[in-house]
Amino acid sequence: MLFREITGQREIKKKLVQTVLDHRISHAQLFFGQEGSEKLALAIAYAQFINCTNKQIPPPPEMANADSCGICHSCIKYQKLIHPDLHFIFPVATTKRVTKKPQSIDFIGEWRKFLLQNDFYGSLHEWFEFIDIENKQGIINADDCHDIITTLGYKSYESEYKVMVIWMVEKLHYAAAPKILKILEEPPEKTLFLLISENPELIISTILSRTLLVKIPGITHEELRDYLIKKFNLTKNEAENIARQSNGNLKLAIKKYQHLEEDQVNLNMFRDWMRLCFAKDIIGLVSFSGELAKIGRENQKNLLHYALQIVQSCARLQYNQDWLVLSAGEEMEFIQKITPYINSSNLTSFNDLFNNALYHIERNAYPQTLFMDVSLNILQLFAKISKK
Repeated sequence: MLFREITGQREIKKKLVQTVLDHRISHAQLFFGQEGSEKLALAIAYAQFINCTNKQIPPPPEMANADSCGICHSCIKYQKLIHPDLHFIFPVATTKRVTKKPQSIDFIGEWRKFLLQNDFYGSLHEWFEFIDIENKQGIINADDCHDIITTLGYKSYESEYKVMVIWMVEKLHYAAAPKILKILEEPPEKTLFLLISENPELIISTILSRTLLVKIPGITHEELRDYLIKKFNLTKNEAENIARQSNGNLKLAIKKYQHLEEDQVNLNMFRDWMRLCFAKDIIGLVSFSGELAKIGRENQKNLLHYALQIVQSCARLQYNQDWLVLSAGEEMEFIQKITPYINSSNLTSFNDLFNNALYHIERNAYPQTLFMDVSLNILQLFAKISKK
């Protein structure tokens, strides 16, 4: 991973580069930030830069643009995540393939594939889905902690630094943590711990106190907009809307781009549905419920999830929290129009209606009957507002 492949974060890159140039690399650092921030990508780019044998360092004041060369033997292996001095620990659980005492090493092939496919922005939930742990809780266990000590006890194979990346360190089991306290505080020479977290407040205090904190901010609105224009050839207006809705979360922005068409379909369906309910058009609602029954269970669930998002946005407008509403354009216009009818007097009722419908859809309820029942309840809620 090269620094230049990471969107924005100029100040963070500059500080990381400077620690290398000044020979002041802290042996244990915690990169933390919200989901969708570039903490893992930055950590790997940092490790690659440290071990690059042909660092590209421009003269001041352009030193912030320093980067790995990308072509030396070390860089090539880092970019494939196969460097023998780059080690990973991450949450795991038993699966159909690994049925006893799961460790990170058992999933290293899947891990590399997961990171490369997701450009280093995969979430914890997506990782658990990728390895199919079903409903089990993924953790970093005592066996992984023992492997950390063993692995770092060996001399480095090729590079100056051995690097141990511990992803989602908040998932470190409390009973396993004491095993690595000593090596985290007094590691072998030329050893670098890079811990990654989204919730540092959940990290065991004895681990947290032994690290240098590196806060990774969200990407700026302008950086995110420009990235979307360049990456997906969007218009400035399209990119602006997605950037605003994503609130500095690059992963969310990419997902929103990928689901642009789906979101528009859901907006159109939900808007038509609410208009029929408000107009008390029973014949139209019978026909509409029949159409919804044909779109398939996953699309029905997506519509209901979208409905819950609209209810949440209405609530935020009602309570003067406009800045939390991440919609824009046509969707925002619709939310503003419907907010007087989905308000403080019935927000809970709407929320319960859509959540209950989701529950029954997931349990194979007959969709036409279900959506007609929900429609009649919405009709009554709107009627109460109209009488006031």
